[in-house]
Amino acid sequence: MSVKKNQDPTQDQLKSVINLYSQGEFQESLSEATKMLKTYPYSKNLYNICGASNAGLNNLDEAINNYKKAIALKPNYAEAYNNIGIVLIDQGKLEKSEEFLRKAIALKPNYAEAYNNIGIVLKDQEKLEESEEFLRKAIALKPNYAEAYNNIGLSFYVMGKNDLAINNLKEAIKIKSNNPEAYNNIGLAFFSKGYPLDSIECYKKAINLKPDFAEAYSNMGDALSEKGELYLAIESFKQAIKFKPRYEKAIANKLYQQANICDWEAIEKDEDLICEIGISNKGISPFSLISLEDEPETQRLRSENFIKTHYPQKSLKTKSRPKLKPKRIRIGYFSSDFHDHATMHLMIKVFEMHNKNDFEIFAYSFGPDQNDKIRSRFKNAVDFFYDVKDSSDREIALLAQKDKLDIAIDLKGYTANSRSGIFAYGAAPIQISYLGYPGTSGASFIDYIIADKVIIPKQNKLFYSEEIIYLPNSYQANDNSRVISNTLISKSEEGLPEKGFVFCSFNSNYKISSNEFDVWMRLLSKIDGSVLWLLKSNKWAEINLKKEAEKRGLDGNRLIFAKKVPQSYHLARHCLADLFLDTFKCNAHTTASDALWAGLPLITKMGKGFPSRVAGSLLNAIGLPELITQTVEEYEKLALDLANDSNHINLIKEKIIKNRLIKPLFDTELFTIHLESGYQQVYRNYLNGKSPETIYITK
Repeated sequence: MSVKKNQDPTQDQLKSVINLYSQGEFQESLSEATKMLKTYPYSKNLYNICGASNAGLNNLDEAINNYKKAIALKPNYAEAYNNIGIVLIDQGKLEKSEEFLRKAIALKPNYAEAYNNIGIVLKDQEKLEESEEFLRKAIALKPNYAEAYNNIGLSFYVMGKNDLAINNLKEAIKIKSNNPEAYNNIGLAFFSKGYPLDSIECYKKAINLKPDFAEAYSNMGDALSEKGELYLAIESFKQAIKFKPRYEKAIANKLYQQANICDWEAIEKDEDLICEIGISNKGISPFSLISLEDEPETQRLRSENFIKTHYPQKSLKTKSRPKLKPKRIRIGYFSSDFHDHATMHLMIKVFEMHNKNDFEIFAYSFGPDQNDKIRSRFKNAVDFFYDVKDSSDREIALLAQKDKLDIAIDLKGYTANSRSGIFAYGAAPIQISYLGYPGTSGASFIDYIIADKVIIPKQNKLFYSEEIIYLPNSYQANDNSRVISNTLISKSEEGLPEKGFVFCSFNSNYKISSNEFDVWMRLLSKIDGSVLWLLKSNKWAEINLKKEAEKRGLDGNRLIFAKKVPQSYHLARHCLADLFLDTFKCNAHTTASDALWAGLPLITKMGKGFPSRVAGSLLNAIGLPELITQTVEEYEKLALDLANDSNHINLIKEKIIKNRLIKPLFDTELFTIHLESGYQQVYRNYLNGKSPETIYITK
């Protein structure tokens, strides 16, 4: 076989291998191109085709080697530089990718595809404004460039500018109607705007065009979950996993919704995966698995991986360190829940109690504008209130910097509608995680987490990326002006029997597992006429819980489900219950404070991580450590003893009513003083040029 030096095959000769590549037959195109290289060993085009084929086969390092051989043969080969840049994007090496793509543009200034790819790189680095510039340049060079319009739309979506996202994505579809990615991205923007029905229609169109579109199935699962169609959501997540078996986001969300409907048999099938999900691949929201494991080390790893893969942007420049303490420290609170919400049930009076001589309070709201009494009360409590729901993370961070915040408080963490990107950009020189998410952020840009010695004992500090502000009693704020309705409520109105012991657990369904349910059913079997009072959430959970009761030999009708009612009425109906039974891996949090404020005894079992130690913290702060247990056996025995001893349980109820007024759990004024002392100390530490360090607030 003769070797053709310094020659390329003709276009006719290349036609067959290009066709194989175009049809997705990457192994065949690689084999054919490799065979042709024996005749044309100096062919830059064949090495480029080998690189593209290897990239298609996910042999990314080999693909880069092929492209580099092409460049060695043709140093000004702009297409090969562009192709290396694409592979480096797939490898997550964004800064390196940008170098090669900029080289491609230097060699070929009108190279629209390279501009588009730099736009992708900058978007993935959260450099969204720069990304838009490059994508606009790509469109200027190639006006009907559907992919560039799609990428601009995606950038606007990431910025939180959903209307602009939708407009650009519609333009992409106008140019290329069979564009599943654009339909999927419009779905994301509609979902972010709060229109799950519109988003579902978009995902369906994406799937019709691309039946194996795992991401669209997963996104549709999110939208169906928002609509309350939990069973259909689970089926959609299953479809995503069918087409992409290691799709950890879909697996985690499926597990979360299976927990919401109490489908424990389904969860058990994936139990071995739980400790692995979100640890090493693309990060998943740590909240999705919060009730499925109690391993603080794994929770930290999952949080760190989530931050690394979703928030790679660098902090914007913040103000220089001042030399003198300001007259008033500027505190910014960030949340989507400044309305009638569990967080505000706990926090509202703290905002009102803040010492305005020492602190200036700013609020940044990125949630719905619900015109309720709590929102109005909150607006009156703070110095400055901003509705920033239509602003990007970067814009909110810049606004906070313009306001010259000293301390930024993230009240969301990884709970629904969180905006961690604000803090990744840097809203303030000191950033603190508090209340919303019960665990570590895993983020280098969050300096402190507020806790107490029960929540995070000394030996557990290594599982938290933040330094800890230790409050002296419980970490949890409470409003001691919360109104309990004086409406007289009968048991029959709530569907409860007139006689018989009432166990209750008003925790969300996703927190209930077969472990505590086994105990609860044994208690019902031993206490004649007793019932278990749970919150009504969704029809599938009720069906499954009743089935689980029957599996354990009990009548499913001994489970009573409480309807959602206004907060003051809900607090009042606690008087119909005798004992609150806590969940294990994720305790009652706000619901525990509800019970104790209403005078209802609660027993808990202490776990290892933050979520499983909250009720213990609250009981300790109200002076009821005797209701804290360490094992399942202790928990069950205590519950049984109390259920069999009405005198004992009545004494505990009397103690709760007495301690509510004299113990620190519901002393909002004292709590606020301790919280502000924490703010003062971390600011003093910062002013003195020190790195964040553990803070202990004394009584």
